[in-house]
Amino acid sequence: MRIRTTSTQRTYRYVRLAIIGATVFLATGVGVELVAHGPLPSVSASYYTPAGPVFVGALSAIALALLALSGRSLEQGLLDVGAVLALVVAFVPTAVTSERCVPAPRCIPPEVREAVLNNGVAVASLVLLGVVAAVVLARVQGTLSRGVVVTTSVVGLLVAGGVGWAVAAPSAFLAAAHEVAAVAFFAIVAAVAGVAAWRPHPSGHGGPRVRGAYAAVAVAIAVTLILLVVGVATGVDRSGFPVVLVGEAVALLLFSVFWIVQTVELWNEVDPTLRG
Repeated sequence: MRIRTTSTQRTYRYVRLAIIGATVFLATGVGVELVAHGPLPSVSASYYTPAGPVFVGALSAIALALLALSGRSLEQGLLDVGAVLALVVAFVPTAVTSERCVPAPRCIPPEVREAVLNNGVAVASLVLLGVVAAVVLARVQGTLSRGVVVTTSVVGLLVAGGVGWAVAAPSAFLAAAHEVAAVAFFAIVAAVAGVAAWRPHPSGHGGPRVRGAYAAVAVAIAVTLILLVVGVATGVDRSGFPVVLVGEAVALLLFSVFWIVQTVELWNEVDPTLRG
C-alpha cells in the first residue's frame, strides 16, 4: 500500500533524518580517527586531525537543519539559538596544548587563528543576515509574533556579544568560546527535551513512555554536563582519564537518542512543526 504524504511532510522528515545522519557522520569520522591515530583529548580536538572537515561539516549540517525546521514554539526558538551555538562550536576550535602557546599552556595555534577570524566573520555576518531575513519574511507572511521577535533578538544579542568579546578580549575569546558554546548547546538540548516531557505534542503518539524518555534524556544531559565541568575543574583530565572526550561523546549520544525518539513520535505529523 502506498502511503500518501505531503511535500511539506516529506521535507520535514528528510530534515530530521539529516540531523541523525550528520550525527552518525561525525561519530564515524571521529571514531576512525581514534582507531587510526589513538586517543584524543576531546571530540572537539578532532578539528586539528584528518577528521577536521567531518567535524566542521557535520556541525554545520546540524545547525542548518535545526534552522530549517518549521515552528513558532519555545522549543524551536531554543533550537534556533542552539543552531547558532553549533556554528560557533564548528568554526571556533577548542584550545589545545602546544609548545607554541606562550605564556598559556593551551591555546588555538597561531597558524589556525587567521582561519578562525575569517570563518568567524563569515558566520557572524550570515547569522545577522538571517536574523534580518527572518523578521522581514515573518512580517511579509503575517507570522511575526512575540516568539519570533524574542528569538531573533536573542540570536542578535548572542552574535553581538560574541563579536564584542572577540574584539575586547581576543585571547580570552579564543581560549573559552568553544567550550562555552558547546556547554550552552547541550544545555539547550536538555531544556528542549525537558519541555517535550513536560508538554507533550498534541498530535504525538508516544504517550507516557516517550515522555519518560524525554525526561531521562534531559536529566542525563544535565548530569553529564555537571560531571564534565567538575571533572575539568578538579583536574581529572590531567590524571589520564579523557573526561572531556567521554563527556562530549555521551552528550552527543543523548542528543541522538532524543532526536530519534522525537522523529519517530512525529513521523506522521500532517502539518509538521517542532511543537504545536
